[in-house]
This record gives sequence, structure tokens and C-alpha cells, in this order.
Amino acid sequence: MSETVAAVEPVWMCWSGGKDSAMALRAVLQDPSLRVEALLTTVADDRISMHGVRRELLEAQAESIGLPLEIVRIPKPCSNDAYEAAMASAMERAKARGVSRMVFGDLFLEDIRNYRDQNLARASMSGIYPLWKRDTRKLAHECMDSGFKAILVCVDPDQLDPDYFCGREFDWPLLADLPVMADPCGERGEFHTFVYDGPIFKRPIPIRRGEVVERDGFWFCDLEHAPA
Repeated sequence: MSETVAAVEPVWMCWSGGKDSAMALRAVLQDPSLRVEALLTTVADDRISMHGVRRELLEAQAESIGLPLEIVRIPKPCSNDAYEAAMASAMERAKARGVSRMVFGDLFLEDIRNYRDQNLARASMSGIYPLWKRDTRKLAHECMDSGFKAILVCVDPDQLDPDYFCGREFDWPLLADLPVMADPCGERGEFHTFVYDGPIFKRPIPIRRGEVVERDGFWFCDLEHAPA
């Protein structure tokens, strides 16, 4: 009698290029019931939206991870209607390839998850949240212990001093320096990161820090793809 082989479900990963996305992707890659088929990223002006990371670095991440990119182009500035229309089109592409669930790296913000779930439901899709309700301090420790390396590329000056934090490594000294009210993973928007090395990468992404600039009320460290 032949043994029944469990079906493997294809999914897409909503990828920001940051540490939470990387940790969520790692969790899904370790799940034998799921197969990640693409990284889905919103891009505005050839940069990852919100994080401000150059598209060439995003492409370098995808190449090192070994997964294709699905780019969602949005205008800048982008209205909510324009964003939802662009994402709806991306979800239709996913469904055409047999994908009915998207993976997200969200941690505990209920309103963000509800918003995602509502948009997914309109497309008859649903979400997977492998890091949901994890203790964020423990998760930050796990991120570093497992070998991920990341840089703070975007800082909210209302929550963190950009002169002190923007462009810093996401490491033990950084966690010790964060204000008491700041979330260790930056889940309330205190900061965003770019992951350049870790267990999901075949090789590190060579980077160098560029200038730190203010755009639209946030501060960004402009990373460049360094020659190998």
C-alpha cells in the first residue's frame, strides 16, 4: 500500500527586507506543509516603501535567499485607495498561481492585522502570522542569536533620536540603549531595519552606509550596495 503524501501549500511572503520579515520567512521555510514561492514587496521611487532601501539591495536579498521577487509599484505619495488597488492586483496574480494565503511578519498590532485580513478577505485569501504575539524582547534576542544581522535604516524622530540610532546595527548594545518605552523590535514604528545576513541567506549582502537624511518626517540611512 502506497503511503499518502501530504500536500504542500504554496504561499507568498510579504517582504519588507527587515528583521521581522526575515524571522517570519525563516519560520515558514521550516514548515514542511508550506512552500514559499515568492517575496512580495511594495516599491515606490525604486525604494522599498517606508523603509527607503534601494531596489538593488532588495534584489540582492531575493537572489541570496533564492526566491523570486513580486514587485508592487505604488506612487509616492500613495493614497490608501491606490495602495489597496495595487495590492488587490498582486493578490489576483498570486491566486492565479494557486496561492490563497500570504505570510506577514506582524507581531502584535491588532489594527494592522485586521486591516490586512479585511483586504485579503476581499480577494478570498487569508493571512499567516508566524510571529504573532511572540514576546518581542525574546524575539529580538532570538533574531541575533540565530545569526541575523541588520541595520536601522529608518527612524521615527518622535520616538528615537535619529542622530544616535539611525544607521546603527541591530545588536545587543542597541537593545540596551533603546528607551524604556520603545519596543525591542520597533513594532510601534520606532524603527525599521534592513537584514543583510543570516541563516536564510546563501551569502551576506555587501553594503556600505551612505548619508543620513530626513524625508517626510522620518530619518533614513541610505545604504548602498558595496562592490564584492
